[in-house]
Amino acid sequence: MIVIERQQIDQALRWPVLVDALDAGHKLGRGKSGDLLLQEGTDILLNRAAWKPGYGIGLKTVTGFFHNPQRTPPLPSIQGLFVLFDHEDGRPLAVIDGAAITAWKTAADSALGSRYLSRPEAKRLLMVGAGAMARPLIQAHLSVRPGIERVTVWNRTPARAEALATELRGEGLEAVVATHLASAVGAADIVSVATRSEAPVVRGEWLRPGTHLDLVGAFTPTMREADDEAIRCGRLFVDARETTLPHIGELMIPIERGVIRADDVIADLYDLAAGFAWRRAPVDITLYKNGGGAHLDLMTAVTIYRGVIGGSDRGG
Repeated sequence: MIVIERQQIDQALRWPVLVDALDAGHKLGRGKSGDLLLQEGTDILLNRAAWKPGYGIGLKTVTGFFHNPQRTPPLPSIQGLFVLFDHEDGRPLAVIDGAAITAWKTAADSALGSRYLSRPEAKRLLMVGAGAMARPLIQAHLSVRPGIERVTVWNRTPARAEALATELRGEGLEAVVATHLASAVGAADIVSVATRSEAPVVRGEWLRPGTHLDLVGAFTPTMREADDEAIRCGRLFVDARETTLPHIGELMIPIERGVIRADDVIADLYDLAAGFAWRRAPVDITLYKNGGGAHLDLMTAVTIYRGVIGGSDRGG
């Protein structure tokens, strides 16, 4: 068994490689997965397991202590481990940095959704939220929509938005800070939202025709980032029906209120990867709920493992 640290992961992965790997993994079918979430106040312990026969077996366990960045010294909000097992004989193959897997797979999940759903000619990306996921989400979206010319960042604390925009400009990107969220949403082709809000951040009335809305942050039954009008006016897609519809407030709440029905979700990534036929009209607003799930952690872990050991098929 090997231990794979964040530095090795960052060396082994590239966004196009991982996005393609997630797409290929979905083509193999759903497999089995299950979650266990424990919560104490705002702190969480999340355990996610997945088993895809002929592909891999894995368990991710992470903690979310969201006040850690304010500690002295500061600590990461998300910390944990992923254990990858051999799909043939059950041997533990690797222990992998769980927080690094989370960042890579979450952003690649959104990028794959965007590759299927956003307009190929998209030019402007709005990042709502400037936390730990903002940079990987921006990088991943740019990898599938290289025609993006400007990145706009909005955050409740403007100083954090400015710090991220400054970093992006240092990497050669045209990056600006939005001071008025409604206007920024209305000017964007792709809106990616990564907050921990329990009240809607993005309103449907702000979305112009043709926008792709990528909702990332909500992961509990009480969390949501888009209001009822956004949910109602968008063509709805999710990464996996089983990990979003019964578990995340983004869709649970409007379904319970009768705003939408569960079957209003047109497709998930498994459907899209299998060739589900749908046609985007220029005026369509597409809404993609990135709900995550153990299957995505497993696909990412297998890709990392193969990259680190030099492409061996063993364990994947």
